[in-house]
Amino acid sequence: MARSLLRRRYFSAVAMLATAALFTGCNGGTTTGPAPEGGTSLPAGGTLFLSMGTAPIGGTFPIVGDAIAQTLNTHKGDNNWKVQAKGTKGSQANIRGLVKGDQQIALSNSAISYFAFRGESTWDQKYDIRAVVTMAPNVAMFVTKADSGIKSIADLKGKRVVIGPAGAGFEMFVAPILEEHGVKLTEINAVNAPQGPAVDMLADGAADAAFLGGAVPAAAISQACASFETSFVPFDPVVRQRLIDKYPFFHAFTIPGNTYQGHETAFDGLNVGSMHLITSASADEELIYQLTKTIWENRAEIASKHGAGKAINEKNAARYTGTEFHPGAIRFYKEAGVWPESEGGESADAAPAEVKPAAKEEKPAAEKAAE
Repeated sequence: MARSLLRRRYFSAVAMLATAALFTGCNGGTTTGPAPEGGTSLPAGGTLFLSMGTAPIGGTFPIVGDAIAQTLNTHKGDNNWKVQAKGTKGSQANIRGLVKGDQQIALSNSAISYFAFRGESTWDQKYDIRAVVTMAPNVAMFVTKADSGIKSIADLKGKRVVIGPAGAGFEMFVAPILEEHGVKLTEINAVNAPQGPAVDMLADGAADAAFLGGAVPAAAISQACASFETSFVPFDPVVRQRLIDKYPFFHAFTIPGNTYQGHETAFDGLNVGSMHLITSASADEELIYQLTKTIWENRAEIASKHGAGKAINEKNAARYTGTEFHPGAIRFYKEAGVWPESEGGESADAAPAEVKPAAKEEKPAAEKAAE
């Protein structure tokens, strides 16, 4: 019996060695994975596997993430990486995953990244993340039935309002909007639900209003407008400008008339936090430089896979939304001539927080391209 046990252990060890030899032989060298705490670097030999966090299936993040991953893998050149887009619970999970080293790059909403970077709002600490590429705007507003009697954001007090899926972090941009209009988040009856079910809740009266949006035209808003007569709760113009001045992730955005059924006039909306690609502060500078360069040079291919890629352009890709850019990304944007300079002409990377975007209206055409 002892001899039988030794024999089993011997063949198990041989099998393990054979497996190790098989993987060592791939790509002419040892397969290389990410270093702890997000610190990755391009390997001298072998393959560097990079995990990109996206979001649950059904939203925009997984589609855009796949488009970026496919493009990076097709046009890697001498960079022997393999990028895989992976479904996650969304921005908050991605940010935590980057810092833990579970992911190397990820998609996030810039408003959620803003507060994570500072350890504010619902975050328990400062998360050392960096921006790589600013992408498509997220234009959202409170939608209600036309006969609800809700005419202003102040009227939402005491009402049942859907503010997004549980754990998604939407309250990080909903709460500032409410508070600047004189309404605390605790003063509404906040309901958590995805956008599709939120429209159903509006339809059957289970909710009085819902915060809906995305790329214009947003599918959930289109669905609501096609199902029943809707009203868009207006932003107070003075408050909207104050939000833009106070938070770098907010930007004015006018939705053209006739974008949504039953709404012939333009609506002065708000980009509540652009999608952006982020990484850990500890990620290797050369790696992020090469990733940024590859994304930029092949942005047309990303756009052909999903319209959000059209937002990777000269005016938008290096736009500051409240999270510092990674040095590797900054280096590339400077070489490409698209890095924004401060008013004094000094390099913007020394003090990113001072490079605040102008509070002007974003072009509706850009948002349509990002759909």
